[in-house]
Amino acid sequence: MTTCSAPGKVYLFGEHAVVYGEPAVPCAVERRARVTAEPRSDDRVQVDARDLSLDGFTVTWGGSVDDRPDVDAPPGLVEAAMRYVDEAVAQTRDAVGDPDQGFDITVESDIPLGAGLGSSAAVVVAAIKAATSAVGVDLPPEAVADRAFRAEYEAQDGQASRADTFCSAVGGAVRVEGDDTRRLSAPSLPFVIGYDGGAGDTGELVAGVRDLRERHGFAADTVAAIGDLTRTGESLLAEADAEGLDDDHLDALGELMDVDHGLLSALGVSARSLDEMVWTAREAGATGAKLTGAGGGGCVVALDPTDATETALSLAPACEHAFRAELATEGVRIESE
Repeated sequence: MTTCSAPGKVYLFGEHAVVYGEPAVPCAVERRARVTAEPRSDDRVQVDARDLSLDGFTVTWGGSVDDRPDVDAPPGLVEAAMRYVDEAVAQTRDAVGDPDQGFDITVESDIPLGAGLGSSAAVVVAAIKAATSAVGVDLPPEAVADRAFRAEYEAQDGQASRADTFCSAVGGAVRVEGDDTRRLSAPSLPFVIGYDGGAGDTGELVAGVRDLRERHGFAADTVAAIGDLTRTGESLLAEADAEGLDDDHLDALGELMDVDHGLLSALGVSARSLDEMVWTAREAGATGAKLTGAGGGGCVVALDPTDATETALSLAPACEHAFRAELATEGVRIESE
């Protein structure tokens, strides 16, 4: 039996544009998913995911989402959870060279589902690392990231990027541009996260941006502008890491975050609750604030070294929960075995 954990993430810059080959800079944060895997003597997979807002979701199946369980939870949420775990198990079986290896898997998570904090990527990364380790196969973080991306790619019908899974596997701040993935030199940033209690439909939002981009040249230009902005932000992070993070760096990074949020809003992926939280953060003194993830609901991320933004968000009607999150310098890790 092996337990592994993997962090969630926020996007500092680049979500949605990364789908079209532009760079993105996600940062791992210390909100973690934990997965325990124990090999079985048969080919069955039993998953206990009571902490994933699935109202006691415990199900046994043999590796196919066609056999949908009868549980008291939204069908789409159950099927999505099954699909991610199915694909993680498929990648594990391929990695260990045994197509019939079964597992008992327990999933716990501090990361809200569908909120833009990389919950699915963290679960898949932790599951692959835990399951392979449980049968004696030691995959390095980069190999876990690659297999986790393949699992998400299948689960999301080809709409996944490498950003979430690579960030969760290796930790820290990372740069993703197509298949080019690497860690960045970056200081620890004063992240404050606001959560509206909801979740956007990632597939629908990605499809909406694709349709807009195909119909209007200005939308394609907006996507390219997000890429240019991300490259500027990447240079600022390196400078702040080399010189030491100061108010000037925070102001410059925050300004880019504000512009990025405006560009994402222009692409139609924000929501009233997200905009309200962004403005609450800015008015409280955050140097910048933006949505993080697919949008449509979920989370915003702000930069503020003081307590003012967290306090303001916690009192805002649009915000269900506000919290500070440290940069997770370590990615996937074994907690016990």
